[in-house]
Amino acid sequence: LLIRHILPEVVAPVTVQATFGIAGVILAESSLSFLGLGPQDVPTWGAMLSEGVQFLLFAPHLATWPGLAVLVTVLAFNLLGDGLRDYFDVKGG
Repeated sequence: LLIRHILPEVVAPVTVQATFGIAGVILAESSLSFLGLGPQDVPTWGAMLSEGVQFLLFAPHLATWPGLAVLVTVLAFNLLGDGLRDYFDVKGG
């Protein structure tokens, strides 16, 4: 009963929510790392962005590339989730 009737109805919404959740987790981790609350020994995009802001006038690429990496990755996961939602939505017009 569970595998045959419930699981096929649940897979699509869970997959879509997972992609949106991944984007949210990436934003949260990079924000916390930017504020200095992330892991100290691990190079993260937020920490790289935080260090690059100090040298923004002399070397703007140090802050630009990690910021663009976060932007592109989060945008990609959001577009993937939106596309999956449209693909799995059989009731919509």
